[in-house]
Amino acid sequence: MVDWELRPASAADIDMAVELRAVAMRPDLERLGRYDEHRVRRRLRDCFEPAHTWVIEVGGAFAGCVALRPAEDAHWLEHFYLAPELHGHGIGSGVLLRLLERCDRAGVPVRLNVLQGSAARRLYERHGFTTESEDAVDVFMVREPAQAPAGQEQPAR
Repeated sequence: MVDWELRPASAADIDMAVELRAVAMRPDLERLGRYDEHRVRRRLRDCFEPAHTWVIEVGGAFAGCVALRPAEDAHWLEHFYLAPELHGHGIGSGVLLRLLERCDRAGVPVRLNVLQGSAARRLYERHGFTTESEDAVDVFMVREPAQAPAGQEQPAR
């Protein structure tokens, strides 16, 4: 496993996150016939919220990002992108576990949507997400908070 760190995002991270989104999503969007080089970037620019976003760093350099946006009945896991050359090294699972632990301690479900046919769906299923609904483009998933065994508290981070 590669060593990685999470740090709070800032407005200065937007350009790197936007470009990574375009690279990471291109194969799936092209497969679905929905790739548009301007739209793929604009969608993240239009909803980037540094207050709910973290940057993933490997060796002190930008390697990805992830957002966990609070909503009325759950937190939404969004904009989870990792540089393709870092896939398969346990970073995505590690980041996801850290965020899920926070939600478990708070007793909050986590929701997300993933593109149909995306390899990321297997990551989410391995970590307890189940399908709520789907359409021709998206799969909407949810993970209920894990409960600590009676008498034990969730570990603090």
